[in-house]
Amino acid sequence: MDRPRIAGILETAVYVDDMAVAHAFYADCLGLKRMVAGERLYAYDAGPGQALLVFHRGHTGDDVETPGGTVPGHDTTGRSHFAFRIDVEQLQPWRDYLARSGVEITSEVVWPAGGTSVYFNDPDGNVLELAAPPLWPNFLA
Repeated sequence: MDRPRIAGILETAVYVDDMAVAHAFYADCLGLKRMVAGERLYAYDAGPGQALLVFHRGHTGDDVETPGGTVPGHDTTGRSHFAFRIDVEQLQPWRDYLARSGVEITSEVVWPAGGTSVYFNDPDGNVLELAAPPLWPNFLA
């Protein structure tokens, strides 16, 4: 049987304790445009056809009925991780910007393929990454 193709990742999510603090970080500090604002979810434009979902921790465990169908409940504890893709020439501007913004870089990795990852935390301790190519074999420059 032929397996259908996956076209990519449409959205990724983090869970936070304080939605206002998270919004200040993701919108004001990182410059992401909020597309949806609700009691349990903020959705941000993370690039063409991509969304970052910021869920209010502890408020998403129950199923949610919508006019289009049921959204299954979900939640998590602890820190999560995701990476933003950036161009190589944006590495130093991001390092400088994070420093000016009071956001500590917790780690930096140069990968065997030659790409660089800069790691830092959001206010809830989620591990964020700025990844410049090449990182993965399928990472297009």
